[in-house]
Amino acid sequence: MATRKDFLSQQAPENYVAGLGRGATGFTTRSDLGPAREGPSEDQIKEALAKRAAQLGAPTPSAYGAVEKKEEDNDDDERFQDPENEVGLFATGAYDRDDDEADRIYQDIDERMDRRRKARREAREKQEREEYEAKNPKIQQQFADLKRSLGSVTDDQWQNIPEVGDLTGKNRRAKQNLRQRFYAVPDSVIAGARNSTEFDTSVNDGAQTNGSSADNVDGTMTNFADIGAARDKVLQVNLDKAAMGSADANSGSASTIDPKGYLTSLSKTELKSQGYDIGDVKRVESLLQSVIKTNSRHPPGYIALARLHELAGKPVKARDVMAQCCSLNPHSEDAWLENIRLNEGHNAKVIAAASVKENPQSTRLWTRATELETDQQSKKRVLRRALDLLPKSVVLWKQLVQLSADESEARLLLSKACSEIPASIELHLALARIVETVDEARKVLNTCRRANPKNAEVWIAASRLEEQVGSKNTANIMKRAVQSLANENAMLKREEWIEQAEKCEEEGAILTGQNIIRETLSYGLDEDDDRKKLFMEDAQASISRGRYETARAIYAYILRIWPTSKSAWEASANLEKVHGKREDLWNVLSKAVEAVPQADDLWIQYANEKYLSGDVDGARIVLGKAFNQSPSENIYLEAIALEARNGQIAQARDLLAQARQEAGTDRVWIKSVAFARTHDDNATALDLVTQALTLYPAQWKLWAQKGQIYASQQLVPQAREAYATGTRACPKAIPLWILLAQLEEFQAGSVVKTRSVLDRAKATNPKNERLWLESIRLERRAGNLTAAKNLMARALQPTECHKSGPLWSERIWYLEPRTQRKPLSLEAVKVVESDPTLFTTVARVFWAERKLEKAVTWFEKAILVDADNGDTWAWYWKFLGMHGSEEKRADVLEKLRLAEPRHGERWAE
Repeated sequence: MATRKDFLSQQAPENYVAGLGRGATGFTTRSDLGPAREGPSEDQIKEALAKRAAQLGAPTPSAYGAVEKKEEDNDDDERFQDPENEVGLFATGAYDRDDDEADRIYQDIDERMDRRRKARREAREKQEREEYEAKNPKIQQQFADLKRSLGSVTDDQWQNIPEVGDLTGKNRRAKQNLRQRFYAVPDSVIAGARNSTEFDTSVNDGAQTNGSSADNVDGTMTNFADIGAARDKVLQVNLDKAAMGSADANSGSASTIDPKGYLTSLSKTELKSQGYDIGDVKRVESLLQSVIKTNSRHPPGYIALARLHELAGKPVKARDVMAQCCSLNPHSEDAWLENIRLNEGHNAKVIAAASVKENPQSTRLWTRATELETDQQSKKRVLRRALDLLPKSVVLWKQLVQLSADESEARLLLSKACSEIPASIELHLALARIVETVDEARKVLNTCRRANPKNAEVWIAASRLEEQVGSKNTANIMKRAVQSLANENAMLKREEWIEQAEKCEEEGAILTGQNIIRETLSYGLDEDDDRKKLFMEDAQASISRGRYETARAIYAYILRIWPTSKSAWEASANLEKVHGKREDLWNVLSKAVEAVPQADDLWIQYANEKYLSGDVDGARIVLGKAFNQSPSENIYLEAIALEARNGQIAQARDLLAQARQEAGTDRVWIKSVAFARTHDDNATALDLVTQALTLYPAQWKLWAQKGQIYASQQLVPQAREAYATGTRACPKAIPLWILLAQLEEFQAGSVVKTRSVLDRAKATNPKNERLWLESIRLERRAGNLTAAKNLMARALQPTECHKSGPLWSERIWYLEPRTQRKPLSLEAVKVVESDPTLFTTVARVFWAERKLEKAVTWFEKAILVDADNGDTWAWYWKFLGMHGSEEKRADVLEKLRLAEPRHGERWAE
């Protein structure tokens, strides 16, 4: 028996590679002098694996990509080569026209054969597909017959479908047991919760080593109680030292105080108390010293150094520095003024006298010298001396006139000043104000105008003078002013003329301001420009600045150019309504309806203003005139509303019948149905709405009225039918869907059907915030807060209604805890930016936290965003009823009357 070698001593198989099974193919280490041998190539690996598999009789391992070599592998795979890439026998041949023609013939034959097989191939594939679908039908096909049978289900059968729920007793008992299961909480959890918010206020001296305690060695914990206690200890030690020092001083054991050092320490303490560092002061002082040494003729350097000494508490040094500066720079006004400021009393006067001696033409120095005098005569003496040297100084003349107590003396001084300075408009205007007669004032202004032909202020003063004396020549003066200034190329801009008109209005010269607007508003504008829009903007700007007379003048100018402009008449009427008198408003509206007789809005506003003032007959007269001009539906409805408000029901009903015949629009029919419902005539209302729907089947309000009539009579099936028909006729009418959902919820009592209605509505009208809000409120009313929060999360997605103020308000107020309202409000305001409902909710949040001023601010913001939202006004009024003053409530009530809000979720109800 031959001995067999052990495994490790046997010869390795052919092409054996160590470590090949685990992926090792050779490597190199630092100790190697050269690279390791290169492993076998991929082809060698495949050949080895294939040979090994053949010896063992096993299939070729596919993981390594080796395949069994078959006889057909030796076929010439290159026979399918592209003609352009031929190799072998025809590698050197040229691809000519005949070859190309042969290729096209073969291609045509292939395509024809493919078309012949196409019909049979498609028929075979269709048959196979039908067989597969017959063996494996879809769920939709399995229930197709059941879906078709739903068409025969009646409404009663549909309403009797039971609610979906788990009614088995086993599951119900299991859920109840799960709710009643309790778990014992370990004591360690309770103790940890108790100690989590506890602070240790005692200081343990023995627990600290090397300046740190055991519980904060790593620096990850800060005990503020220990810090506070340590601070108290340090303060106590300092107080004890201070007490001991005072005791030593009282006992006579304290050292003698150095007066010079004491004063120095006081100055340092003062600098430190003012926040200045002594080292910085000295550093700046050295820099400024180098500045004045480098350039001794530089006064700003001396002034800066003097003020630094003054800041450091060294006034004597500051005076010396400025005295040196004035001696070196005798013609510097700033240096003399600074030197005078640093001195007081007699020294200041001496320095001022020296300054004006060196600079006799300096108005600033003469003015400062005048201010140093204490009595009036001395001041006048200094000013007269100054005017002898500076007769052309307007400032000095004005100061001397102001010191004159007698009007005649002031008149003489101003006359002399005007003769000395004929170009001074200010002095001439002052003289014109104090002269005795109007003729003298005219003479002064004419003299000034001749001396200053390019100044518009003189012309405006002349016009105001004529207005004060009651002359009618003001319009001519402004017309001449525009011509003269235009000839001199000194015409002001439009904006500057409007400013002058507003200035005249502020000072009481209303007529002059109006004349300025009339003569200059169109200056510089072409007829091609959008002048009307520009003028309207000017008027609104004047109103915003509180200059209502200027705005009236601008509107009058617009209406003189465009007398049939409805928008201009409405703007003018609104100005009188808000900032004018009732008689002025009537006057504007009377002219408006004469100029634009086809404007129903102006007629209606005129009639409303008459009615609000208590003149019912006057309102009827206005509406009668409107009927003669344009018998439209608006006039009919306004007349009906007027009669209904005054209790004339029969006459209002007759007017409605007449309106349906002559102006039978859908709005007239809607008002007719509403009028009948208001007076509890449901039979008539139902008859009217039925007739109206035959004429206007696409008007959703009529379907809503029909459903509401049935619902008020507790006829739920009929109401449901009306709403359902309306939603099919008007699928985009959101109120109809909401009415149908509310009918199912509140009257039919079916939450499931309500949810189904809202889901269908959202599918028909995606991204609608009202439908999302109604769905969320449905879940909230049903007690499903989790479902409501999930719906809210879906609704506030960026793809839905991310910037909806009502949705954010619903979430803040009803779906989140009270502690989260404020941060959630901040997030909502950043996302939505501007929404009255959201701003009102934010105000209510601050109101609940007793931050009343912030609540008022947010209420005001909500009103500014949308004054037509009645819900905001209602909440604001309730807030002011609890926390506002009488004046504030009166002011808000007046604003509410002017705003006349008509919209709002609760306000409309």
